[in-house]
Amino acid sequence: MMACRLSGSKCQSFSALTLLGIVLLIHILVPSNAQSEDSLLVKARRFFQPLSEETATPKFPMTRELVELGRALFFDPRLSFDGTVSCARCHQPSLYGTDALPKSVGVENRPNPRNAPTILNAALQFSAHWYGDRTSVEDQAAMSLLGPASFGNLDFSSVKAKIKAVSGYEKMFAMAFPSEKDPVTQQNCGKAIGAYERTLVTPAPFDNYLRGAAKTLSAGAVAGLTEFLATGCVSCHGGIALGGREFRKFGIFGDYWELTGSSKVDKGRFNVTNDPADLYVFKVPGLRNVSMTPPYFHDGSVETLSQAIRLMADLQIGKKLSDQQVDSMVDFLDTLTGKLPVGYAVPPTLPPGGFKAR
Repeated sequence: MMACRLSGSKCQSFSALTLLGIVLLIHILVPSNAQSEDSLLVKARRFFQPLSEETATPKFPMTRELVELGRALFFDPRLSFDGTVSCARCHQPSLYGTDALPKSVGVENRPNPRNAPTILNAALQFSAHWYGDRTSVEDQAAMSLLGPASFGNLDFSSVKAKIKAVSGYEKMFAMAFPSEKDPVTQQNCGKAIGAYERTLVTPAPFDNYLRGAAKTLSAGAVAGLTEFLATGCVSCHGGIALGGREFRKFGIFGDYWELTGSSKVDKGRFNVTNDPADLYVFKVPGLRNVSMTPPYFHDGSVETLSQAIRLMADLQIGKKLSDQQVDSMVDFLDTLTGKLPVGYAVPPTLPPGGFKAR
């Protein structure tokens, strides 16, 4: 080693400056993990927002009485045509707000035409249903009471008779809608159920990451988030719900049914609008809790998340993903799994009363 030929103090000063220069050079040429993590977090914040548990709006308030009534109605099968179907039949707590079926089954075992998406965080999306033909969770809840493949009632008068036959409901309606003389209406049922559904939000580890807790994500999840952004998945699956903000054609780079193996070709929003531009167009689903809610897509045609990721990259972005890319994205999407709300995980005891057929 070459000896320092300067005086002691100058030599020490020279050594300190040299060391500082080396450190700065390394810092410039070799970015630290901390820098990389900070850069990824900054980029992620451009596309995503952490979940807020406040989902009430001026149009749709959430009073305690309204939520309590809605929670009871959500779990009550006595409102259906044959006394077997409640909202919870297709949106089960134990299955993270789904029924795990490719397509749901309604009254008298009537098949639904599409897969039941999770009810968790559904109020964060701009519309309801795969077709987006329901403007809100309140609208969806109200209309499902008369849906032929859901509750199956012919008109609301039969629902009203069932509600009035159950001891305790009239008082609950009066407390939830104190200014109305006859509050048992289809619209009010939807408002109450919707108010309850607005409580079904599930903050997840990814929300902690977005708020600055960078160590929340594993190395695999960080790699997956990086891939998610770089591959272009975020172009559809951004925002607070990681989707649920727009309509998109399913199959930009090919016919979706060729890869999904769908037994029936669903024309999407075209069935609602009759507009050729809406052929095979569906609402982009939100990805929160996606690891817990197979099977996937509007017809439940794909069983695993890794397969769904591959198909989406192929059909929507025109990219073939490696096993490593897919595995890392699965790690990232796992961080979107939140804890079930207590009032949902433990169903309520309903007001007493037998099923009343019309």
